[in-house]
Amino acid sequence: MNTKRSFFERLSGSPAASDAFDSFDEELPVTTKPSNKGHAHASVQPAPLDDELPSSEGQLPIDVHQTAGDIIIRAFVAGVRPDELNISIRRDMVEISGSRAEREQVSGPDYFTRELFWGSFSRAILLPQEVDVEASSASAKDGLLTIILPKLDKARQTKLRVKAG
Repeated sequence: MNTKRSFFERLSGSPAASDAFDSFDEELPVTTKPSNKGHAHASVQPAPLDDELPSSEGQLPIDVHQTAGDIIIRAFVAGVRPDELNISIRRDMVEISGSRAEREQVSGPDYFTRELFWGSFSRAILLPQEVDVEASSASAKDGLLTIILPKLDKARQTKLRVKAG
């Protein structure tokens, strides 16, 4: 009987201790890719995971940093008009979404390079601390969106006076 050797057996050259715990008995598919010199070479590539499949919605790259009193979010939104942006702010999260429309239609064979993203995009950002939603502001200049979120001061206390009557 011809049994397939486990990953460990092939790696170490030793015989199998038990077939019950062999979890590496399936091979990954081998595909060939042309190299830069035109020669094909074999490479092992696992099948893509579901969350690695291309999506119809892009994800917006961001920078988030803080100052003593604010949390600041910056994102490049070049090609998007301010009225095409949707910003939703909660005390612990910010959601930015919008759409970037291609202004000029060019046929596929006429492209030499195509790297820009066209279509809808979104991004949800969990904040490291609660912010004052009402005092938040957003501005866009030269394709850079800046959102300023004032931090809530949890240590601040207010004394209430009890009214008689």
